[in-house]
Amino acid sequence: MKKIALYWQILIAFVLAIVYGILFKDQIIYVSWMGDLFLKGLKMIIIPLILSSIISGVANIGDAENLGRLGAKTFGYYIFTSTIALLTGLFFVNIFKPGVGADLGFAEEIEGLAVAKESFGDTLMNIVPENVFQAMVDNQMLSIIFFAILIGFFITKTPDKSKKVLTDFFNASFDVIMKVTMFVIKFTPLGIFGIVAKQVAENDNLFELFERLGLYMLVVLIALSVHAFVILPLLLKTLGKANPIKHFKAMRTPLITAFSTSSSNATLPLTMEAIEHKSGVSNKVTSFTLPLGATVNMDGTALYELVAAMFIAQAYGIDLTFTEQLIGVITGLLASIGAAGIPMAGLVMISVVLSAMGIPLEGIGLILAVDRILDMFRTSINVWSDSCGALIIAKSEGESLKV
Repeated sequence: MKKIALYWQILIAFVLAIVYGILFKDQIIYVSWMGDLFLKGLKMIIIPLILSSIISGVANIGDAENLGRLGAKTFGYYIFTSTIALLTGLFFVNIFKPGVGADLGFAEEIEGLAVAKESFGDTLMNIVPENVFQAMVDNQMLSIIFFAILIGFFITKTPDKSKKVLTDFFNASFDVIMKVTMFVIKFTPLGIFGIVAKQVAENDNLFELFERLGLYMLVVLIALSVHAFVILPLLLKTLGKANPIKHFKAMRTPLITAFSTSSSNATLPLTMEAIEHKSGVSNKVTSFTLPLGATVNMDGTALYELVAAMFIAQAYGIDLTFTEQLIGVITGLLASIGAAGIPMAGLVMISVVLSAMGIPLEGIGLILAVDRILDMFRTSINVWSDSCGALIIAKSEGESLKV
């Protein structure tokens, strides 16, 4: 009997979870534990995976010139695509104006916005950790990535004997972590079933939400779709010389996992496996660009933040000038870089954009009800953009791809 592909297993689990969540809301506790356990398993391997992959990748890159070139290409891609995403969102929100005439009576209470008081300057300062172990405990991904790049770079500066021992050690560590990753990935269908069933059971007022915020959600989804299915494939075809459809097929499992978990970091192990083994990108590029992308490259989040800010401004009757909207684009770019790859981080970062544009922070309560739903879509776009970037950068390094 032919084994069912993992993607189809996940898809079947996804559909069954929706049915279970609708029919058996009171029995959701019997399956939700599978989703919690699966997420714990993914989160367990994130930091060891990031450390071993980046140190191994940077050590294998070789000299500072190669590292600088790869770093410049990576950040150049991230800034370019995030800016395009922001402009796409701005274009559609100005055309449809979903906030005009919106009902202000259903705003929800919001908590925890004090986190967002941290400026972009503080974010940059906090990249350098006072205690690297504390950074690991607190999941401060930018600090962990910075530390890993430093270790990898200075391995290349050690004598040949030490360099070989250390490089072999971190290469071997990465191989072991990937074996653990593949073991966890086997449980993806069960994990997705538990996660999705719980989400469906907890969101039983979907039709009411669509009625109230339907146009806002539609604008976000149209803008995300244009970015995901028009702009990124064009970049992939022209710059990466790759077939977007074949690459999308290779990325099906990570994308449906990103959609279900709403976490770029939780999806990172699956993304790395797909990019390296199915799309044919080298470990050198994969191990450097993807962990960085899961933390820094947030196309979907950046687009969402600006559309949400414009929606709130329109709902409050605030007429923003071109300059104020441009400030929103720049702030959205910086805020998306500061947003960690965790669920609902974009909701916290949006307050930075609102403050910069002079929009009341209380307006976040207007969109809170649908944030978790839209978070699933924008996280998928974040992961899709990361994967396209890895292919484009690999091609620019002269690599031949499977797609």
